[in-house]
Amino acid sequence: MAKINVLNKEVAVYVQNDEDYICITDIARYKNADNTDDLIRSWIRNRNTIEFLGIWEQLNNPDFNPVEFDGFKKQAGLNSFTLTPKQWIEKTNARGIVSKPGRYGGTFAHKDIAFEFASWISVEFKLYLIKEFQRLKEDERKQLGWDIRRNLAKINYRIQTNAIKENLIPVELKKAQINQVYASEADLLNMALFGHTAKEWRDNNPDKKGNIRDYADISQLVCLSNLENLNAHFISEKLPQQERLVKLNAIAIHQMTLLTQDNNLKLISGGK
Repeated sequence: MAKINVLNKEVAVYVQNDEDYICITDIARYKNADNTDDLIRSWIRNRNTIEFLGIWEQLNNPDFNPVEFDGFKKQAGLNSFTLTPKQWIEKTNARGIVSKPGRYGGTFAHKDIAFEFASWISVEFKLYLIKEFQRLKEDERKQLGWDIRRNLAKINYRIQTNAIKENLIPVELKKAQINQVYASEADLLNMALFGHTAKEWRDNNPDKKGNIRDYADISQLVCLSNLENLNAHFISEKLPQQERLVKLNAIAIHQMTLLTQDNNLKLISGGK
């Protein structure tokens, strides 16, 4: 469950069935921290709110109960009419509002509904909520893009190591020797793309954590993924390591020249 800070108030956000839900209990705290439940009940019993919720459910929930909804809509506006989120959920089989029990629980609503509630609480708060929510989704998008790129490199690295195992490693080698072959092949790609080995990079960058590939940009990661596939192919053709290094270095220079000019890659990496 993620948290966003809106006008010095923490608001929880979580994902359910690939949809974002925002804690309207947290939103209500901006108006009155001691009576959040009363605020939500006052909002949900409002006729305009009930109509909004009903239309949202009809558009997004095939299991919504329209008969119960019509009953609530007829009673809305009467002084005697009361309604809680739990009653709304149970009677209409609603999906747009979720009641979560426990220490970190509260009343959550689909982002469409949560923004509507925030507008009822405070127009200013709603605008800041939308801004911070969009910032959260943008950060998630960037992180997802990074994870995909890293995983792509890892997958292709497995392809390469399998090729090494099948074509370069005799059965007689001990584990330590096998590991040395893998390290050598990893540095073959490091030399082809970055111009130095992992050890040389660590010696030149003692203040940095991780390894040389952790600091690669999107163009370098795409190129690295391609080089891993090509190296696996060259290994299967039993090309000597020195010959492979020359080929891979020439390919890296050509691909990096193209990739650094690719506007789509600049967009993915957040560049201008």
